[in-house]
Amino acid sequence: MRLLVLGGIRSGKSEVAESLVADAERVRYVATAPELPGGLTDEAWSARLARHRERRPAGWSTEEIGTDPERLADLLHGAKPEDVLLVDDLGGWLTALFDSTGDWSDPHALDGRINALGDAVRACPAALVVMVAPEVGLAVMPSTQAGRTFADANGLLNQRVAAASDGVAMVVAGEVTWLRGGDAVNYAGGRTVGAPSFAPRDTAPFVFSGAVAGAVLSTADSGETLSFQPGMELPLPDESTAAEAAERLLTLKLNGAGLGGLVPVVRFAGGTQGRPDPRPWQQPRVLVLRGDRTGAFAAGDSAAAADRRLEDVVEGTGTLAMLAANAGASVQAIDCPEAGPAELHDALDDGSVDAALTLGWRLADAAANEGVDLLVLAACGAGSDAAAAAIVAVLTGGEPAALLGRVVDASGFVDDAAWIRKVGAIRDARHRIRARSREPHTVLSMLGGGDIAVATGILLGAASRRLPVMVDGPVGIAAGLVARDYGAQTRHWLLMADHGDNPTVKLGADVLGVTPFLQLKLGLGEGGTSLVALPLVNTALTLAAATPPRAPVTEPADGLTEQERIEAEIQRVVADSPTAEMPYVKPSWED
Repeated sequence: MRLLVLGGIRSGKSEVAESLVADAERVRYVATAPELPGGLTDEAWSARLARHRERRPAGWSTEEIGTDPERLADLLHGAKPEDVLLVDDLGGWLTALFDSTGDWSDPHALDGRINALGDAVRACPAALVVMVAPEVGLAVMPSTQAGRTFADANGLLNQRVAAASDGVAMVVAGEVTWLRGGDAVNYAGGRTVGAPSFAPRDTAPFVFSGAVAGAVLSTADSGETLSFQPGMELPLPDESTAAEAAERLLTLKLNGAGLGGLVPVVRFAGGTQGRPDPRPWQQPRVLVLRGDRTGAFAAGDSAAAADRRLEDVVEGTGTLAMLAANAGASVQAIDCPEAGPAELHDALDDGSVDAALTLGWRLADAAANEGVDLLVLAACGAGSDAAAAAIVAVLTGGEPAALLGRVVDASGFVDDAAWIRKVGAIRDARHRIRARSREPHTVLSMLGGGDIAVATGILLGAASRRLPVMVDGPVGIAAGLVARDYGAQTRHWLLMADHGDNPTVKLGADVLGVTPFLQLKLGLGEGGTSLVALPLVNTALTLAAATPPRAPVTEPADGLTEQERIEAEIQRVVADSPTAEMPYVKPSWED
């Protein structure tokens, strides 16, 4: 767990940070304040440092990095899973960095090292990291160049570290306000009440805990559009930690052979969380995308039925809301731009694609800022299956007739005539765009529709924030293929419970290299299978995190190996058996 404590001068922020680690047996205190150079003296500054040292319990160890601020990122990366770190404070670290360069004129000179520190905080494997930072943005603009440089750089530093933290607190006059994540640390009256819990939420079944009525977002909420180009550099999960998480399972004192088909899930969680003992996902969020189409792509589908499904989500009723409540997941509903008939002309204009990508990116970014640790993609738009099949067909060379599953109308009956119209429309759309670019923005414009464009933005934003995403349907997989062409790293953040025998999902997942770990073949709508599987996944992660290791094997007193003892025991049992000395009786058919 990573916590950031902000505050002004003499606000009490250091005391609050110290109280957050008070229950730990051992604490590594990282002191960033540099001593005055060149033999200079400042009695007030020395007294302040002395008071900080006197407050530290005798059992704490201290790392002084004031003269070598570059060590901070190394300390965070090199921490052990059982470590508790207290860094006080990041303002001192920033000051030491500027002093080391000798240039206080450029506020962006340290942007690279600030971003690297944010990555180090996010990847730190320690059990608890508490960081103290000054908040200088509430005062007037400093009158000196050095003061302005520090204020600008300090603002960026606080943003980057806050984005990488699980909880952020603001301290004013000794009073603490949790901006995010206060419930996770159970903070009360100046100290933590018990250790942070990693058990799954205790959520009563069929009690909706997600969005309130009317909470539907759209591209109108996305603000100024962002720019998306192929070749984005996004982070990857920690492959070495993922392998270590899988190997660690072999050492646990589990009953039976172990977790079987859930081992890849633990491995995935280890890599995405950056720890060999990954924790259950405690704050999952379901993003429900509704984006309709006109034309033959929507043959056999009903926009009214999609309306009802979205209303059920917002009102907390229906299958998806029940599953979300049972999994302890919050829910957000997103109304995506309507797409035109792709068999006749492009589904979306460039501006709509940009707005949809931006909304998706900001949905993922906001979720990470709010402490969400897992996203689940769901969709309910008319014609989304045909649009996804068209994208998968174009990007993989698949045949539309083999990719599109049976069409089931709102009354539950199979509509083969609608299926024929959809397949014909996909083929017409492919023919229409046969000479055009396969660049991802163009693919979304030609075929995708608003929901797939928003989903693509979500996957890109989630990867940028190291946030894993569960997918199980055609919209999520089609978005995964498009997102891969923006940034190849996105596919490594995808987890699939089951492809449900959907041919579009099966082919797209195979091309992406995303392997399902279940074969439930449910038909609960996109996102439903992920929510069914999530409690099982969290159970596996709880077992993996909480089960102690087996006792080491000791050499037997008789000098035999375990295999030799087993063979000897078998021979003894056979020799002692009543049938061992029975005479041979010749059967009658041998006469």
